[in-house]
Amino acid sequence: MNVAIIPARGGSTRIPRKNIRVFAGKPMISHSIEAAQSSNLFDRIIVSTDDPDIADVARSSGVEVPFVRPQELADAHTGTNAVVKHAIRWLQDHDGAVEFACCIYATAPFLRAHYLEEGLRRLKASAEQDFAFSVTSFPFPIQRAIIVKPGNGVAPFFPEHIGARSQDLGEAYHDAGQFYWGRTDAYLSERPLFSERSIPIVLPRHLVQDIDTPEDWTRAELMYAALQSMEGV
Repeated sequence: MNVAIIPARGGSTRIPRKNIRVFAGKPMISHSIEAAQSSNLFDRIIVSTDDPDIADVARSSGVEVPFVRPQELADAHTGTNAVVKHAIRWLQDHDGAVEFACCIYATAPFLRAHYLEEGLRRLKASAEQDFAFSVTSFPFPIQRAIIVKPGNGVAPFFPEHIGARSQDLGEAYHDAGQFYWGRTDAYLSERPLFSERSIPIVLPRHLVQDIDTPEDWTRAELMYAALQSMEGV
């Protein structure tokens, strides 16, 4: 079976209650849940959480919370992969084999179902690949990045490129922080995500925004409103 696993820890500090704070009229996590549901790709959609309020919101949105995440996997230092592995093993112990698992972040209000579909399609088409996940391009050449020094002054990260023209520098990409399709054995054996065995699913920059700080939240709200206006919603 194919499963979606949405990690949603209760202890967000920079944006308190981030996963269920209202964003564009609904709890933040509901946006990710609805994208997963509308894709029709999943036999089960589960939320992995330690928080009863998040569990209530998830269930009211029509998805499962079949277990309480163990406390040792619910602190700020626990990596996403450990949470996904725990969920996969729980499902295998209670409900049979998992073929493909997709980790979907709870704070991904710009997630679109057709990118989830593309990720699974391309992963299934290539037996040699382990993962397919969302990426997007940097808006400015990273080769011309600068360091702002304490006090005064700046310095180039890459002095050899600081005078280069933008069009002469290769485009760079970063993890878009939305979804991570993976074969079950790849997740369980902890194969690296950033490798030649991963497929990048490239998203447009206007559909990508990290939401880790209050400033990020405000920017995401403005982007979402602009997107709705553009789409005539």
